[in-house]
Amino acid sequence: MPKPENHISFEDFEKVDIRVGRIVDAETYPEARRPAFKVWVDFGPEIGVLKTSAQITVHYSVEDLPGTLVGGVVNFPSKQIGKFMSEFLLLGFPDDEGNVVLMQPNKNVPLGGRLF
Repeated sequence: MPKPENHISFEDFEKVDIRVGRIVDAETYPEARRPAFKVWVDFGPEIGVLKTSAQITVHYSVEDLPGTLVGGVVNFPSKQIGKFMSEFLLLGFPDDEGNVVLMQPNKNVPLGGRLF
C-alpha cells in the first residue's frame, strides 16, 4: 500500500486524461539515444491523431504495431524528444527486465474512451 504522503485525491486523478487509441503508423527512430519507435495513435474524432516516441522495441515491431489498441495520457504538454516532438505519453508496464509492455484493453472499445 502506498504511504499516506503519496496518496492523491480523486480530483487529482481526474486531471490525468488517459484515453484509448489505435496505432495507425509506426516507424523506426534511428536518431534516438536508446532504441525507439515513432508512433502515431488515433484517439478518435474529439482528439485526432497524436504522435510520440516510445522505447518499445524489445516486444514490438513497427510492422505489428498498426491496429493495436493502446492507452495514452493526452493532456501533457508536448515534449521535444531529440528531433521529434512527442504529443502524448504512451502507457506501459515493465517486464522482468524493465522492457516496456504496452497497456492495452483486452476488448475492442471506442477510440477516445477515457479511463475511469
